[in-house]
Amino acid sequence: MNSRKVVYLFFTSLLIGSISGAIVGLALDWSVYTAEGAMNFLFGLIWLLGISAAFSIISQMGFFAYLTVHRLGLGLFKTAKLWNKVQVVVIAFVIFDLIYLRYLAFAQEGETVFHYVLMPVLLLIYGLIVAYFKAKDTNQGAFIPALFFIVVVTTIEWVPALTVNDPKWLWIYFAPLLAANTWQLLILHRLTGNQAK
Repeated sequence: MNSRKVVYLFFTSLLIGSISGAIVGLALDWSVYTAEGAMNFLFGLIWLLGISAAFSIISQMGFFAYLTVHRLGLGLFKTAKLWNKVQVVVIAFVIFDLIYLRYLAFAQEGETVFHYVLMPVLLLIYGLIVAYFKAKDTNQGAFIPALFFIVVVTTIEWVPALTVNDPKWLWIYFAPLLAANTWQLLILHRLTGNQAK
């Protein structure tokens, strides 16, 4: 992978993350951004694009960190099969923690643990879909690493918003992370020309 491809990956991920975060931010607070005229909308849009760009850069750092961790995991566990089993266990722990720990930290009177199930389950389903397409484009060995990246790495990157637990910020932070992570994962093998990625 040459420097031109790295630059392409960086800027396309930045653009996709920025636009997706801005769209979600506008959708969540449309009346706020349109209430006081065109200048308010313009400055609000610029702010959303900027904050979403920052989140997409976090996504890119997570992506390259995962590529390093993946190689270390393959070396440490000697076989991809064993490393995949470890990743499946970590995925299960992360989904459980997204449900139960958020319930312990933020549950209000009358809420049950089931109020905290929807978001992690949707993330898992989305991860399964993305992993399916990654494996279809490359090979079956890419399925578990792709699922791990979408579920676990995205969750780690999402932690600052999760600790605040403000629904608006959960989604404004989550949209650029998920969009940029998906893009990076699905474009990498095309940039490197390596179907085994």
